[in-house]
Parts: sequence; C-alpha cells; structure tokens
Amino acid sequence: MADLNIPKLNMKSEKYIFKKKLTLRRKSNRRLLTEFSFMFILSILLGYINYLIPNKNLLLKNIPTNINKSFELIIELFSNLLEIFLVFFIFISGITTLILLIGSFYRLYKVVRKKTKLIDYK
Repeated sequence: MADLNIPKLNMKSEKYIFKKKLTLRRKSNRRLLTEFSFMFILSILLGYINYLIPNKNLLLKNIPTNINKSFELIIELFSNLLEIFLVFFIFISGITTLILLIGSFYRLYKVVRKKTKLIDYK
C-alpha cells in the first residue's frame, strides 16, 4: 500500500513550473554602460591586433593550399600510426607467446615430475 501513488489534486500546470524563476527585470543603465565599455575596448584591441598582422592578403590567398597540405599530413599521420600500432602488436604478441610457452612447458614439467605422496613413518 505504501507504493500507491495518489495524484495531487491542487498541482499547478507543468508549463508554469519555471515561470517564477525567470528574471523579467531590465538591465540598469550602469550595467549597460559597463558592458558597452568592455565590448568597445575588446573590439578596439582585436582590430589593432588584426592591423598588426603582416601580409594578410598573401595569407588569405594561400588558405586552400594550406588546408590541402594539412589534410595530406593528417592522412600521413594516420598511416604512420597504423604502422606504429602494428609494431606494438608484434612486440606484445611476441612477449605473450613467450610467457604462454614458458607456462605450458612448466605445467608439462610438473605433470612429468609428479611424485606420489610418501608418508614417512618413523
């Protein structure tokens, strides 16, 4: 009986759950001025840094060739990674094979050398 869920009759509609948590106030003039000054100073700084970059036209013209070279380097990187992973697999499988061979010969040695339990009565 404790697991019985009885719905609440006076429950408000689901679409108004977060209505009271929203802030509907406008920003103050002081806050608007501080945001304006921060954004303005940041835009001036970024514009100045952009102005200081030399040979912008040459950089913009070389974008397609640079992107093509980058893709070629990424493809070469992945092909080299495949070779590196193969070398790691060769080393790890060689070590695992050696450990398994030693373990199998040790078990064979234990079976061949099995002694019957001799109880010494003195």
